[in-house]
Amino acid sequence: MTFSRMSFPLIASCRLFVRSVLRMTSPEVVQRLEQRARQADEAINILKTQIQMLKQHAVTAEEQRLKKENDQLRLQVDDLKAKLTLAEIQNGVQQVYLPVRTAATEAPAAQTADPAPKPAEAKSGQKQAQKGGKADKAAGKGEKKGEKKGGEKKKGGPPQEEKPVDVSRLDMRIGRILSVKKHPDADTLYVEEIDVGEAAPRTVVSGLVKHVSMEEMQDRIVIAMCNLKPAKMRGITSQAMVMCASSPEKVELLDPPAGSQPGDRITFEGYPGEPDPVLQPKKKVWESVQPDLQVTSDKVATYKGVPFTVAGKGVCTSKTMTNVGIK
Repeated sequence: MTFSRMSFPLIASCRLFVRSVLRMTSPEVVQRLEQRARQADEAINILKTQIQMLKQHAVTAEEQRLKKENDQLRLQVDDLKAKLTLAEIQNGVQQVYLPVRTAATEAPAAQTADPAPKPAEAKSGQKQAQKGGKADKAAGKGEKKGEKKGGEKKKGGPPQEEKPVDVSRLDMRIGRILSVKKHPDADTLYVEEIDVGEAAPRTVVSGLVKHVSMEEMQDRIVIAMCNLKPAKMRGITSQAMVMCASSPEKVELLDPPAGSQPGDRITFEGYPGEPDPVLQPKKKVWESVQPDLQVTSDKVATYKGVPFTVAGKGVCTSKTMTNVGIK
């Protein structure tokens, strides 16, 4: 009896719980749950789209960074190529430039080849060649007879004596820089127009951007080496070289003596003679002479201890550098 009395309240509470659950699972509740599920799906899709956009932005930014880095490396390589070319020219290494292909040079060989001769034309050509050969033989016999009558062939004159390899072979003159600008295709090169006492100024390409300011170059009186073989520097032909005191850390323009004028020649006592019209790279005159061009401890530019001299005006010097090479 006691058990049955206690079970009636428990059964009643269970019934109330079931009824409340049934009320909660009414159509309105289900619709609300479905609506929230749809909102959650939309939020997830939005997050996915944003994540994809962030990934694309990150990839684009990385591509731009790599492209910029590649452009900088390309410029550095171009500058190094220009420096190497300048160093090779200064050391007498001949530059070889590959021809640029054009549509005319790339035309098929078949278009420029002559058409094959017809059989009849070939036979007539052979006959003419045979006649021509006989005529040449006859002419050759006539020449030999003429040689016998006239006497022996003239022998060539005595070979010319080779000039000594010294500083007298170099054509160094005073020049004035009329204009200076940056090379359009190389950040480390200047392009100057220099008056060296000729009818027209010479175009000179110099790798001095990192060492001498453009203001210091303008209207400057300099020493120019005028008989190096002209060479193209990144598309511009350089017709001379500006002489500088040089070390691995610093480069400085040499100073001519006061009163020097464009065209004045640099001379060296004890080394007479006229310079070569053009130094031939194969003879390596510049390479042999350059190591002996030095600035002394007194800042005087010399060759084997003999000063760079402008007749009647004085010697050439370096402004601050001592015991360094000149090139």
